[in-house]
Amino acid sequence: MSVYSVARDGEAFAVRSNGGDWLIAWHAPTAAPQGTAHGANAFCVTADDRVVLISDDGQRWGWPGGRPEGDESWEQTLRREVLEETCAAVVDARLLGFCRAVCLTGPEQGLVLVRSVWLAQVELMPWQPRFEIAHRRVVPATELLAHLWMEQGFEPIYHRALVEAGLV
Repeated sequence: MSVYSVARDGEAFAVRSNGGDWLIAWHAPTAAPQGTAHGANAFCVTADDRVVLISDDGQRWGWPGGRPEGDESWEQTLRREVLEETCAAVVDARLLGFCRAVCLTGPEQGLVLVRSVWLAQVELMPWQPRFEIAHRRVVPATELLAHLWMEQGFEPIYHRALVEAGLV
């Protein structure tokens, strides 16, 4: 098994993303940390223990998610984004935690963004992409790490989410 770093509650670490330097930290699901609500991401698992991944290029496979529309709650954002991006209905969802990102330099300097992270039990529907996502792949949960692309520097957040979801 691979050795990897797992984010601890509230421990900030530096990453470079979108032309800027950021401090990111994992937060427990008990209360959203201070910052602007920036959406939801989820590991989507089917009844037969497969995980749904998405891709816009057919090469890098990630977890679905996106930003809120209007005054959506964290969970409403999750449910809409999963439906739009994966053609799957959320049957049940469990909040795993939050990722808080503080932009220190670059074009987004000063932003403090918070994203909710979920485990969603989903029911797949026929694949009929209508939004920005062109590809869907469903992989056995035991093979998830072999297929999941993680943005450089964010691996500890992904691994914490995987641990919280019981997928590793």
